[in-house]
Parts: sequence; C-alpha cells; structure tokens
Amino acid sequence: MMESLTVRQAAEKWNLSPRTVQQLCTQGRIPGAQKFGKSWAIPADAEKPGDLRRTQHPENPAPAQSAPGRMLESGMLMPLMNTPFRPGHCRETAEAMPAGPQRNIALAEYHYFSGQSELAAREAEPYLTSSHVGAKLSACLIYAYANLPLGRIQQTRFALQELNAVLAAAEERSPQFQAASAFAAAAGAVLLHLPLPREMPDMQGFLPLLPPGPRAFALYVYAHFLYLQGEYGQSIGIVEAALAMGAEQYPIPAVYLHLVAVMDSMSLKQTERAKVHLLSAWDLARPDDLIEGFGEHHGLLGGMLEAVIKPGWPEGFRRIIDITYRFSAGWRKVHNPETGHDVADDLTTTEFAVCMLAARSWTNEEIGKHMNISPNMVKRHLSSAMRKLGIDHRYDLKQYMLL
Repeated sequence: MMESLTVRQAAEKWNLSPRTVQQLCTQGRIPGAQKFGKSWAIPADAEKPGDLRRTQHPENPAPAQSAPGRMLESGMLMPLMNTPFRPGHCRETAEAMPAGPQRNIALAEYHYFSGQSELAAREAEPYLTSSHVGAKLSACLIYAYANLPLGRIQQTRFALQELNAVLAAAEERSPQFQAASAFAAAAGAVLLHLPLPREMPDMQGFLPLLPPGPRAFALYVYAHFLYLQGEYGQSIGIVEAALAMGAEQYPIPAVYLHLVAVMDSMSLKQTERAKVHLLSAWDLARPDDLIEGFGEHHGLLGGMLEAVIKPGWPEGFRRIIDITYRFSAGWRKVHNPETGHDVADDLTTTEFAVCMLAARSWTNEEIGKHMNISPNMVKRHLSSAMRKLGIDHRYDLKQYMLL
C-alpha cells in the first residue's frame, strides 16, 4: 500500500474533482494531509470527508452565525503564517493557494514580511470590510502594520479600530470567532506596546482554538507581552517550549519567536544565547528575504544586529536599518500619543542601540565589546544621544527607551 496519495490519486479514489480535493486539503478537512511546495501528500488510508456541499457550492454560503468556524477551517486567518514551508519557498507557497481571498491575503502577508509595505497594503485593502471574518481580521492586521512605514497613520488607526470593534462584538459569537478576533486584536496592540483592549479574553483560553500557525504567532505575542512586563525568564521559556514543540516548521511565526528570545536573552545579559536565536531567525528568514521583523525589532535587540548581522551580511543589515527608520517613525506616531511615553525619535539606530544597553546598566567597555566598537566611540554615541534628548545623566535614558 502506498504511504501517501497525490491530489489526483485521491480524487480518482473518492470520485471527486482534483480541485475539490485540493480545497478539502486547504480547509484542513483531510486529517494528516501535508503540503510540500505546491503539492499535497494525503495519507493513503484517509477517508473521504463527509458533507461536501460547502466545498462544491461556494456560491451558497452557510448562514452568518456558522461562518466564523468555517472561516478558520478554510485557512483564511493569516493563511501564509499558517502554512509550513521549506525556507526558500515562501512566495511559491502563497501563489499555490486557491485563487481569491486566500491567495490574495497570503500574498499580502508575503509582501509585508519581506518589507514590501506598499504592495502589502494595496493587497490587504479590499478585504478590510469583508464579510468573511478570517479575511477581514488578516487584512486589518496587515494593513495596520504595512501603513506604519508608509507614514499613513490614519489608515493604521482605522485598521486597529476595526480589529477592536470585531473583538468587542465577539462575546456572543462562536469560540472560534472569539479566538480569531482576540488573536488579531492582541497582535495589533502588543506589537505597538499599547494596552490590551478591555474585552481581551484570557490568552490561555483562546490559544487552543487557533490554527497552528497563528497559535505559534500568538505565543510570540504573549512572550512579547511578558517581555514588556519584565518577565524575561518566563517569556523565553514560552518561546523555547513553542519552538521545541513544532513551531519551527512555520517559518513566519518562528522568526518572530526567535526575535523575542533575543530580546529576552539580552535583557538577561545572555549574549551567546541571544546570538543563537538571532542566527536561527536569520537562517529561516534569509532564503525568502523575510526581513521585516528584524527591522521592526531593531531597538529591542540590544545591538545584536550590529554585532552579528552587520559584519556577516552588510547589505542585509543596510536594508534592515532602512526598514527600521521607516517603521519606527510610524510606530512612534501611534505609540507615543496613545501611551504618553515619549520614545526617542531623533536618534540614529546605533545611538538607540547603545542607549538601550546603557539604560540596562551596561558599561561603555561592555557595550563596545558587544557592538565591535571602541569604548570612546560608545562614549561619543551616548554624548550625542543625551544632547539630542536634553538630558545629562545615563539614568535618565530609561524614560526614552523601549524598557
């Protein structure tokens, strides 16, 4: 007996069209089916799914109250994030998805995570008011963050408000609806270091209801939240447990999990542990050019990009820093007014990295050794930064840093 079947073989076995079998695989309705590049491998002993009406007649949608569960089953909630693929096959994986919202959202994800914000925003925009909640949540999350580096702050605020509105209306809906809306709203708030919405349910309650890829990303969001609370040991424990339990096979959330582990490790002054996680993230991201996350997190990584990526991959580092400047400018325009926290907005990326370490009580010698610069250069960067911030003492840096 064959160990697995192709889509065409399963279609012949079950007397279905190959397109229907492909849709069933995408919807997660064939247990054990796995995607490799553009092809599906289906267990040879898999049974034909029952009740095919919703697959064969998409023009007759189910009633609205059952839609949220269906939307999650159909892989519409961040479909690329929710797909395991081999590094180097990200775009190919997105393009292989069924034509329509699923493929379009996946391409918006690909363009966002590869630093192509304009394309991502354009592809997400048509789904901001979609009646399909999975597509709407995905589009709003992508659109909110894609518009930050573009300087379109009103568009970002609109998308974040939409996420919170869906969450506020979720209480009377299905558990899957609540989980999806909580996931998107939490990601929208925590990554901007904003307070969680009042309606946010307990994360441990909704995590099991998420598809595996978004669940891994939700663990990153939770670990990031714990980092912001100063719970660095608990945060990195969650990250490393998630990676050990299979999150690594989902490259997009895995990159973000490794990055928050770098943040935690640097806060614990464990530079070698931070380096291991940074290089793991880089190995996952580089084949598909998924560099957006590195630019987003630059200020939190404690100079690790300067210490590790800059010497080995100078062109990659240059592109990351370009993302950092554009993303951070938009990020501060949302974060600072909402929180009253005046995160510094006129420092160079090197000055900011030096100041982050100094604010954590690193000496000039320790900072210089870590960032491959002399203690005198560290002193010059600190003096320049403090002059720009209008302060006289190192201990005053904390109020302007991401601590």
